[in-house]
Amino acid sequence: GGYDSIHPAGKVFNEGFEQFLKERPENQPFCFWLGASDPHRPYEEGSGKSAGMDIDEVDVPGFLPDNETIRSDIADYYFEVERFDSDVARAIHLLDSIGELDNTIIVVTGDNGLPFPRCKGNLYESGVHVPLVVAWGNQIQKNTTSDALVSLTDLAPTFLELAGVKVPEIMTGKSLKNILLKNTKAGVEGFDHVLFGRERHTPAQLVPSMDGYPSRAIRTKKFLYIRNLEPDRWPAGVPENATHPIGFFADCDGSPSKSFLIENKDNPTIRSYYDLCFAKRPAEELYNVESDPWQLTNLANNALYAAVKDSLWQLLNEELRSTNDPRIVNNGVNFDAYPYRSGYELNKAE
Repeated sequence: GGYDSIHPAGKVFNEGFEQFLKERPENQPFCFWLGASDPHRPYEEGSGKSAGMDIDEVDVPGFLPDNETIRSDIADYYFEVERFDSDVARAIHLLDSIGELDNTIIVVTGDNGLPFPRCKGNLYESGVHVPLVVAWGNQIQKNTTSDALVSLTDLAPTFLELAGVKVPEIMTGKSLKNILLKNTKAGVEGFDHVLFGRERHTPAQLVPSMDGYPSRAIRTKKFLYIRNLEPDRWPAGVPENATHPIGFFADCDGSPSKSFLIENKDNPTIRSYYDLCFAKRPAEELYNVESDPWQLTNLANNALYAAVKDSLWQLLNEELRSTNDPRIVNNGVNFDAYPYRSGYELNKAE
């Protein structure tokens, strides 16, 4: 498990991109991963407001109550996003200063949704729909967008194809070369749906259980279908009346928003938000993402959408089987039995 001395992402440059550029071999192609901790929690509470943001103008997702506590928490998140943006701007300036800007493919993205209840670690749009911006001098037409449904697994074959390297057949991602370079709708063909899933993000079921919350999902332009494979488990971890060494709802980052929901869960006007974020979920969820952007209305048991649900499950099931997903195909792999590695040791019950 893990790795020994060589980091899988390459050498770590503690002084950042500037150090990397100074030490890189001359006249050689280069690849640098600017990994930022912003906008990861924890935040300095009130930092967004202190930076001059009008928290009354903050839009609140439909699954969270619209009040000052939540708006301020979101503003603090925005403040760290702006700080990340400034890091990217400095990196771009450095490339420009050495004459490499137009010759460098720049990809800006994130690894999960915002760290709020029902977002990060969940399969709703707020958890899996992340930014993706790509620039490459005059090769990619500026100020263009694409509605192709792409996955971050598509980045690796994209880089390989743009570099003229054969893409290994084992890769399940698809190159975005046509989308990026053709700048036409023709590039969208073959990108009409995307799959994603979750297993164990952090141990959060009842101790000593190391089980995760296995789910799989498929997203088309109009619909999101989620299959919760173990609906008797808790999606964000066990609730506050169960013992857990790192706190209740352990698979949801601590935050003023999380605390507000828990402290006010018995308030009738708050309870529906609390349940959306923390309560157990049905085996099947279906949402119209066009008319229901926050996925508040589950259509899975609506007879009018039975054909849509069945067709999405069929497509999802076929693709999961084609890749030998252990949750769908009995191939002897048990995701829940995998060891957990983190910066802390989970205290197991005797």
